[in-house]
Formats: sequence, C-alpha cells, structure tokens
Amino acid sequence: MSSVSSEKAVSDALVDGLKNLDAVLAAAQFDAQDEFIALESALPMATIELLLAALPTLAGQVHRNYIPGHKKGGSISRHALDEYAPVYRAFYTSPALLDVLRKICGDNVKLCPPDDPHAYALYYYTQAGDHVGFHYDTSYYKGVRFTVLVGLFDESGCRLEYELYRADADRESVHGAIALTPGTVVIFNGDKVWHRVTPSAPGERRIALTLEYVTSLEMHPLRRFMSNMKDAIAYFGFRQVFARALRR
Repeated sequence: MSSVSSEKAVSDALVDGLKNLDAVLAAAQFDAQDEFIALESALPMATIELLLAALPTLAGQVHRNYIPGHKKGGSISRHALDEYAPVYRAFYTSPALLDVLRKICGDNVKLCPPDDPHAYALYYYTQAGDHVGFHYDTSYYKGVRFTVLVGLFDESGCRLEYELYRADADRESVHGAIALTPGTVVIFNGDKVWHRVTPSAPGERRIALTLEYVTSLEMHPLRRFMSNMKDAIAYFGFRQVFARALRR
C-alpha cells in the first residue's frame, strides 16, 4: 500500500471507529477527573493494525536512552516518523481525531508546529527495566499542552500509574493505574496529571504512541531550545532532534 493510500485508510478507519464515541459524556468525565480520561478500546483495530504495519520500517530508528532514577527505554521522534512512516502523521492530523479532541478538551486545541519533534512519537519498552518515573508533561508553550497516549502493542505488565488532583488543596488525591492495551486512548492535561510507566520485566514488550496538542503555538526561542535539548537527551538523540531541524 502506498503512503498516500495508507494515510487515507487510517483517516477512513478513524472516522468509522470514532463515530460512536459519546464526546459529550467523555468531555464531562474529562472535566470531572481533573482533565484526565481513559477510553478503553476506543480505536478500531483496523487503525491499530495499519499503524503496527509500519513498525518494521522503523526498526533502525529507535533511539535508546537511560537516565538513572528517571527513565529507560526507546523512542522515535516525529521527524523520523515523517520520513519512514508517514501514516503516523495522517493519524495525528486526522480531522476526525482532532474534532473529538476539541469536543473533549476545548475548541482551541491545535496541532503542534512542524518543528516540534515530540508532536507525535513512539515509545518502546522492550528491555527489562524499561520505565518512566513520575513526572508532569510540562509544556514549554504559552498555553496548555494535552497529551494523548494510544496503545499499539502490549505484552507486558507495565501500567500507566497516575495521580489526579495532586495540586488541588481542596481535594484528596486519586490514584489509578491502567494497561495501555491496543486501541486504548488516554487523554490528559500534561501540566496537571502526575504519572509514570512501571518497569517492564524480562521478555516483555510494549509499544505506545504519544500525541501532543496545544492551545497556543507560541514558544519563546530560548524555551524552544530548552525543549529540544530535553528531547535530544531524554528521548530521541541529537541526530533526530537537531540534524533534521538544521536541514529544514
């Protein structure tokens, strides 16, 4: 299947799979849960299978990193996905997906700029001990940044653990955990939800897709440099972040 055909197939599958989602109910749950919602089996397997079919072309693009006390695993940036598996760009920019996110998160949700390597990315948990410690998805943009996690492949005991209302002095924190099984979608405000991914065991394998959407495209040049440095060191390596940016 050509890249153009596969991109259209993803968009078509999304339209078919999301048409039954009650976005009004989801928006109410999102607001009530401190801007967090987990939608199990929200995406059709037709979409997941198209995204999985592109993985063999990405085998040589996984950048592994290890930051003691914080994270260990593999990642592929938006720039590499655009070059080797543009079907992921079609998924990220799908009008059907963007429409649902705007209904859940708010009308002002926008796509990240083309130079943001973290706009959409793959995370690989394929070695023993791969994990991410507790953190916020801190936004370097002037507005809010929403994180969307999509389960693609999961043969692991890894769990997305989260804490809601952590910064709300008037409410007791709520703790939860969820497996990111294929088709499961988790949406949250990155600056509000304290979360982590628990370590994988030997022989386990988990691949997740992360998408980011913002309410403002503005970012100070210094903060853009800081964001790129973080992505280069903690996720994608300097080649994926800076070499492609320079070529642009």
